[in-house]
Amino acid sequence: MIVAVDGPVAAGKGTLARLLAKHFGLAYLDTGSLYRAVASKVLRTGAAPEQAAQSLDAADLAAPDLRAEAVGQMASKVAAIPAVRAALLDYQRSFARNPPGAVLDGRDIGTVVCPWAEVKLFVTASPERRANRRYLELRAKGDNVSEADVLADLIARDARDSARDVAPLKPALDAHLLDTTDLAIEAAFEAARAKVAERL
Repeated sequence: MIVAVDGPVAAGKGTLARLLAKHFGLAYLDTGSLYRAVASKVLRTGAAPEQAAQSLDAADLAAPDLRAEAVGQMASKVAAIPAVRAALLDYQRSFARNPPGAVLDGRDIGTVVCPWAEVKLFVTASPERRANRRYLELRAKGDNVSEADVLADLIARDARDSARDVAPLKPALDAHLLDTTDLAIEAAFEAARAKVAERL
């Protein structure tokens, strides 16, 4: 059983994917963390993105700055490089194929990484709602940011992710759309759980 959970930043896909994996006893992979690890390595070492992707190790995946805003912005840029995506694609597919299955979240799981996934969810929300969620996350970590700046960055990142030539952010044709703008996490999880349960 492979469950693909795609969507833009701060739509809630990571939280939902983790809850689904726990509920159904499946492995979980935040594919965005792979791109964040590449971005972090580029920023820390000055390595070329392709080289950083090909040489990722456990230490890179556990780097303390993976959730930093600068790393997130760089991750969106390195993710547009075809050689970076190619280097990480095999790892993601191998992870997904391990029994009994997995839940992967990202931008292109249902369209590129695992187009054969049994369940595909595309999780979204209004830019304003997503920016508010991201703003609250950053403030809770002590970052001094304005909600207006977070919204502007989010809109720019959406445009970059959707317009890239390789694996753009878009729902798979057979994906179930889940808008979390006005949903609490419990209601969003129940809707997602029901879709997976239908296939089981």
